Amino acid sequence: MDENVTIMGKVLEIIYQNADNGYTVCEIDSSTDGLFTATGYMPYLGEGENISITGTWVNHPEYGEQFRISYYETILPTDEQSIIDYLSSGVIYGIRSATAKKIVDRFGCDSLNILLTDPMRLSEIKGISAAKAEKIGKSYLELQSMQSILMFLQQYGISNNLAIKVHQALGSDAVNLIKENPYILADRVDGISFKTADNIAHLRGMPKNSPLRIKSGIRYVLDSCAYNMGHTYLPKKMLIGNIMALLAVTCEEAENGITSLELANEVYCDTISGEEVCYLSAFYMAEQYTARRIASLSATTPPYSMSDEEIAAVISEVEQKNSVTLADEQKRAVKEAVSCGCMVVTGGPGTGKTTTINAIIKALSTMQLSISLAAPTGRAAKRMSQVTGLEAKTIHRLLCMQPGDDPEVRRFFYNESNPLPYDVIIVDEVSMVDIQLMYAFLKAVKRGVRVIFSGDSDQLPSVGPGNVLKDIIDSGLIPVIKLSRIFRQAQESLIVMNAHKINSGEMPDLSTHNKDFFFLKRSSAEITAATIIDLYKTRIPKSYSINPIASIQVLSPSKKGVAGSINLNRELQAALNPPDMLKQEYAYGKTMFRTGDKVMQIKNDYDIVWTKSSGESGTGIFNGDLGIIESISVKDRQMTIIFDDDKETEYAFADLDKLDLAYATTVHKSQGSEFPVVIIPMCRFAPMLMCRNLLYTAVTRAKTMVILVGTEAACSEMVNNNDEKKRFTGLCAKLKSIAEFTFTEDK
Repeated sequence: MDENVTIMGKVLEIIYQNADNGYTVCEIDSSTDGLFTATGYMPYLGEGENISITGTWVNHPEYGEQFRISYYETILPTDEQSIIDYLSSGVIYGIRSATAKKIVDRFGCDSLNILLTDPMRLSEIKGISAAKAEKIGKSYLELQSMQSILMFLQQYGISNNLAIKVHQALGSDAVNLIKENPYILADRVDGISFKTADNIAHLRGMPKNSPLRIKSGIRYVLDSCAYNMGHTYLPKKMLIGNIMALLAVTCEEAENGITSLELANEVYCDTISGEEVCYLSAFYMAEQYTARRIASLSATTPPYSMSDEEIAAVISEVEQKNSVTLADEQKRAVKEAVSCGCMVVTGGPGTGKTTTINAIIKALSTMQLSISLAAPTGRAAKRMSQVTGLEAKTIHRLLCMQPGDDPEVRRFFYNESNPLPYDVIIVDEVSMVDIQLMYAFLKAVKRGVRVIFSGDSDQLPSVGPGNVLKDIIDSGLIPVIKLSRIFRQAQESLIVMNAHKINSGEMPDLSTHNKDFFFLKRSSAEITAATIIDLYKTRIPKSYSINPIASIQVLSPSKKGVAGSINLNRELQAALNPPDMLKQEYAYGKTMFRTGDKVMQIKNDYDIVWTKSSGESGTGIFNGDLGIIESISVKDRQMTIIFDDDKETEYAFADLDKLDLAYATTVHKSQGSEFPVVIIPMCRFAPMLMCRNLLYTAVTRAKTMVILVGTEAACSEMVNNNDEKKRFTGLCAKLKSIAEFTFTEDK
């Protein structure tokens, strides 16, 4: 049943067709195989079409025997009745049965050629205006171009699903563009790698030292280093070395490629600390603008301030209301907030960041200033709302993301021409903010606004490119209040005390078993994984009467290995949400998604639409957002997911590369989130992951309980390794450079 066969037949009925990805279920009538159901990606297929299909016969557990198509080709009809049937299918805009008959009556067997080469002649037919003739012609041209793209790309192993993305990105002239430059696929189509484009170029005979190949390789190296390693630039010597190794070209050829991209304004070359460096221009622009705007905000004296007596009165009120005594550093933070244009409040858990921010809000509210609160993720914004009592938004929602056709160009309602209407903006969890998001945010901040950044600079840097918070702090350009005093109430928490020990290079207390921080010694990764499954499924829910999926999060340093997030997800899913006849499921690659599964968004999707039960709607589900699969429809090729904050969205199967199971996730993906219970495997992972700030970040994600499972040796290795993975970023250098000159505000 798994042998490829080719069948000729006619499409009798389209049972289902997904408009987004072209997945189709149809009835085929074949002179050799009779009437049967076929499934596969066949965009723009219409009833009445004659097609040649290649694929395999399969037995679907619900729908019986079907033909699963891997390749198809449309056979255009040649006789008049077949042309009428084809045009009547509705596959071409504006043509139904009556119009199809009129066209064939007028042009006969030449009808399809007329539609393709001279569609305006359709206006010779009564009832078809010139405008309608033009639309019909465009629709038919679109259909032909889509099918030609499918046919062209199938010979290189590109799936129909990806071919649709190619058509969306490159348009009707995609085949010619690809023939001219195969690397346009890697440069402009999400989901097609440089390796795939390079293979197509090789098969088409393009030489390995082609300037097109070298330039695309340079873009690929800079882009992958940005999104995989967080660099905003690479030293020029390192970039050249990477290009020579990747493409097997000479140093001179690599240098010529960099020069060519620099002349085209795609790459920007700069000097940092006496070393030549190379940026993708978008990252250079983002760093340069961010540095200038922060310097501008810092240099601008806010129009309103408070006297020392008024500040003292506010501080006294906050202390009385919260039954606390503010430390000197907290009081200084309040004074800075009412007198300067831009500042940072940083500190670890239990040092009073929340109390300090609330005191700042109180002081600024007393001055009758409008205040907006923001954070990078929905969970961080929700937590900010809970501790301040004010609404906090994600930065994307604050800026009002506008959907667009180009995924590389993000448009916001609030920008330089239309700035945010607030006097004060407080942004929390800034360690998570990458350089591009900071750039977009600062473009929307008007002159004279107070901006207050808050975050823990000792946590892992952002998943995206840049090291924004640390660079701002290290530059010394704006006031930084570092909170260091651990308050008495926080001292009662082993989570807080052990987090500070880890951050100071001391081993956490692993001996206590009656508070909120536990260590379970296990000798191997296999036993560690088994213990984590037992804790998640049985021991913790039984002991504390909690919903494990809602309250427990496993945070692993790594994706790989027995105790990595991939394997733990597989095991936890089997334990907590096993197969059930009443539950729908769908396999995507090596991952099985099932109704009731806990999932995480792993790529930003700015355009996906969500709705809430309250009636509110919007767009955008972002990297790190968590949800539960509510339902799965195999027939409709989509699932319904309820994400954080009651956001319900329809998720097409074609987009499942943006989704992953989330019973366990990596520490990097947990940034900005807080969970009641966190379980952390303490095993031997890749050396680059066995570091202090990763363990510190994991521990500080827990609200009520942390459980370490594994070996004391693994914990000790992480605590003693303070060698942070260096990121090549230039924001700090740019801020320091600007500080040497008198800054003039941009008009």
